[in-house]
Amino acid sequence: MSTPGLKVLVIDDSNTIRRSAEIFLKQGGHEVVLAEDGFDALAKVNDCQPDLIFCDILMPRLDGYQTCAIIKRNARFAAVPVVMLSSKDGVFDKARGRMVGSQDYLTKPFTKDQLLQTVQQFGSAAA
Repeated sequence: MSTPGLKVLVIDDSNTIRRSAEIFLKQGGHEVVLAEDGFDALAKVNDCQPDLIFCDILMPRLDGYQTCAIIKRNARFAAVPVVMLSSKDGVFDKARGRMVGSQDYLTKPFTKDQLLQTVQQFGSAAA
């Protein structure tokens, strides 16, 4: 079953990661909103009201854990799935991500299939 096009917010300070995620997601038929850090994301999450959020962990100013925690504290977005993105594949990082409310964890660099599979996994709940 394929998921109808979702609105996906991708938060990452790496231009390369943002662009590749955008290309993969658009190929999967999804609408993509990009944010380059946590503050940028917090401004955009209200405007775009995403169905799913991918959030990098290591970012300047406001890291992914803080960004996720702030989004999850807002009642309007508490139910929106957040998937952490990180180049580290550590148990501690995954556990900390879960503590701030993330639903899953994707290790960078990710493939198109991994990204779209994750969208489908959480998109069926959002649709």
